[in-house]
Amino acid sequence: MRLTRKRLCSILIAVYCLFSLYAAYHVFFGRRRRTPDAPLRGLRKGVVPVRERRGREQSTLRSEEWNPWEEDEKNEQQHRLKTSLQIVNKSTKEKKHFHVQIWGKAAIGLYLWEHIFEGLLEPTDVTAQWREGNSIVGRTHYSFITGPAVVPGYFSVDVNNVVLVLNGREKAKVFYATQWLLYAQNLVQTQKLQHLAVVLLGNEHCNNEWINQFLKRNGGSVERLFIIYDSPWINDMDVFQWPLGVATYRNFPVVEVNWSMLHNERPYLCNFVGTVYENSSRQALMKILKQDGNDKLCWVSAREQWQPQETNESLKNYQDALLQSDLTLCPAGVNTECYRIYEACSYGSVPVVEDVMTAGSCGNSSAYPNAPLQLLKSMNAPFIFIKNWKELPAILEKEKTINLEEKIQRRKGLLHWYQQFKTELKMRFTNILESSFLKNNKN
Repeated sequence: MRLTRKRLCSILIAVYCLFSLYAAYHVFFGRRRRTPDAPLRGLRKGVVPVRERRGREQSTLRSEEWNPWEEDEKNEQQHRLKTSLQIVNKSTKEKKHFHVQIWGKAAIGLYLWEHIFEGLLEPTDVTAQWREGNSIVGRTHYSFITGPAVVPGYFSVDVNNVVLVLNGREKAKVFYATQWLLYAQNLVQTQKLQHLAVVLLGNEHCNNEWINQFLKRNGGSVERLFIIYDSPWINDMDVFQWPLGVATYRNFPVVEVNWSMLHNERPYLCNFVGTVYENSSRQALMKILKQDGNDKLCWVSAREQWQPQETNESLKNYQDALLQSDLTLCPAGVNTECYRIYEACSYGSVPVVEDVMTAGSCGNSSAYPNAPLQLLKSMNAPFIFIKNWKELPAILEKEKTINLEEKIQRRKGLLHWYQQFKTELKMRFTNILESSFLKNNKN
């Protein structure tokens, strides 16, 4: 009996040893299905790991012997995958977007959105009652809404930060803008809105006192004001200058640069398409053009009555004038800054700008000796600035001596500057809002 037990124990020990040797052989010398790092390599590349089985490899894996450490490998893979996802989620949370909604209640809002932010709007129909779009700049997620259906109290406000785009050029526009500001201020006071900024098409004489009461420094809710024209209020602290841009209210488009725009010979030295007011510098300009016959070398289409809207024909005529002229003459109107400056840049036609102060309160600050057009000058606009149209004949004579290759390089330089100008404004705008709104959130 004792011998039987001894034999039985010996047999069991022998079987155990054989089994251990067999298992050890497969662990160290057998073929494994996959290295544990494989799923993570796929994850680092930003793709979901996919188990590939092709041809011979597929049948080999299916007939493979049992791996005693298989469960441990699976657990380790799951642990690493979970850790990697936690890292990704943490990174995403740290980069959480800062949301700002822009309410476009003036045509200049389209210049901001479509030209500076290069954003799209849906639907594309400009007559639609409601249009909207989205864009991300850095960590700021912008949404934009515009159209007649965007009316105070008749749409849901589900954001904390708003930029309101308004027109305050004339009395009727000021009344309309005031209603919007009262509505937005009430939202701030009832804590349905946290932060408010305004982009304002100001008065051409810079008489904008009506909005003073809404500025935060005066007890209002407007934390940052971006204002068009050379307002003496501009301090780069809570009031900033903003460009007039192109005449979006006349449907001036976003212009795509093409080969012919850059390289084709342009048949006209210069162009002027616009209204000639009595006793204005524009009358002097027309006389100077006619004196030396330069009006025959330039595309000149003058009218006596201002037209607020363009027809399809007149818009095409104006765009052709810009496209086929090397210089665009930009006489001062009620204000030195005009849409024509930016429209000429869109077509690579160098603006010749009458650099004179107009009547009113604009630029009356010793802190800004570059006025008028201090924003453009501060960003080194490659324009031709003149103080008197008597300088024009010499400019045109010089223009006749410039060859096509030089003009091509000048066009490229102007178009590149204009693109950089818009990009810089987009980043400045975003940085100002983030530094203001996020700082106040922390406080």
